[in-house]
This record gives sequence, C-alpha cells and structure tokens, in this order.
Amino acid sequence: MVILPVNLSISVVSHGQAALVLQLLNDIAAIGCHDLEVILTINVPEPLDLVAAAFPFPLRIVHNLHRKGFGANHNAAFAIARGRFFAVLNPDIRMRVDPFPALCTAAAEPGIGAAAPLVLSPNATVEDNARRFPTLASLARKSMFGSHGPDYPMAGSRVTPDWVAGMFVVFAEAAFASVSGFDERYFLYYEDVDLCWRLRRAGYGIVLLPAVQVIHDAQRDSHRRLGHLRHHLASMARFLVRRASV
Repeated sequence: MVILPVNLSISVVSHGQAALVLQLLNDIAAIGCHDLEVILTINVPEPLDLVAAAFPFPLRIVHNLHRKGFGANHNAAFAIARGRFFAVLNPDIRMRVDPFPALCTAAAEPGIGAAAPLVLSPNATVEDNARRFPTLASLARKSMFGSHGPDYPMAGSRVTPDWVAGMFVVFAEAAFASVSGFDERYFLYYEDVDLCWRLRRAGYGIVLLPAVQVIHDAQRDSHRRLGHLRHHLASMARFLVRRASV
C-alpha cells in the first residue's frame, strides 16, 4: 500500500478517554477538515468502540505496550506523521468551526515555531493557554494570591506569548523537528513550556490567534491527584533549573 503525504497530522493521546476521543473525532469530521490524518495513541488499555474506516480521514491507532509520558507519546506520533504540519490536541477539545487553515497558515510563516487558537471553557470564559514563562517570583505570587486571569489581553489579530499550552497547538514540521520535539524527561506538565522556550531560543516565535476559537473542558488533575501533583512540582523544578543554567 502506498502511503501518501498529507498537509496536517493531528496527534491525540487517550488515557481511558475513549468517549472524549470519539466526540473529538466526530468534531473533526463534522467541520469538514480535508487533507489530514489523525494519529490516536492508546496509552493505557481501554475499550475502544470506534472503527477507523468510519471517518472521512485516515485514522491511525497506536496501542502502547507500556504507558508513556505526554511528550514521549506525541514524539512517537510525530515519528510516523506524514503531514507538513503537526498538531497536538487534548481529547477534551471541542470545535464548532475549522481552526486548522488559519493556524497552519500562521505556522507556515517564516520564523514562527508554533500557533495556537484562543481556548474557551464550556461557559465561554477565556482559558489561560497563552502565558509568560514562569519564574520563582511569579510562581510564589500565584501560590499566595491565585491567578488573576490570562497573562495577555486577547485582542487584535494575534498575540505573541512566551508559550502556549499543549492542549491545542500546531507546529510546522520543520520547526518541531529542529528542536527534537518534546523533552521526554518531562513525564507530565511543563513539556509545552520547555518546548516553546527551546523554540524561542532557536529563533522561532510563538503566536496565538484570538479569532480562532476552540472549547476545552479543562481537567485539573494537579488539584485532585497526589501523583499528578508530584509530577507537576518535579517538572516545574526541572524547567526552572534548566532555564537558570543557561
């Protein structure tokens, strides 16, 4: 069988989230996306009640023998991706209109490393997916006083944040490859911070397009599961040490 290239490869990882994945795949089908493939990684064993041939795009399903971290899963998907652009999406993303043409156009601009949409919660409030790089001082303020909303005003044709969250981000294939993708030493959390930091150090810009909007039903596992909190704190420390050492 001849495997032809596509314009966009979308990587989605499921952690027992088959129902959410099905809704996302149906959204992608409903908004009429063309010239794309979806690489779905099943990270933990789970029933999967879907048929790849039922979708109007190639759906490639990868079953992991062992659980991998966020970055390792998406890097493995990138290694088999055929697209000029590589998109990382969480399973709980929802789309009413096609966000990909505008994001791929932005990611194709010379010097751009990553492009993201404006992410809204189900009640239409703005999620904080565009942020400044964390420092000890900013983390201490957030710990004491909490978050006061997005780091950047979501106005104009584009925002140029320090980093965008990995819940939904589009990369040009060449930019992602140039920095060797995600650092797999981050098992959970801060992979997106670190990747954007390395893209910026390599001379790439990061953009967010406020007019391109998707919905995210955020899962705040750091506040509910001790194991996830440990990962969060360890990844935070790794990034702060790495940035300070340069």
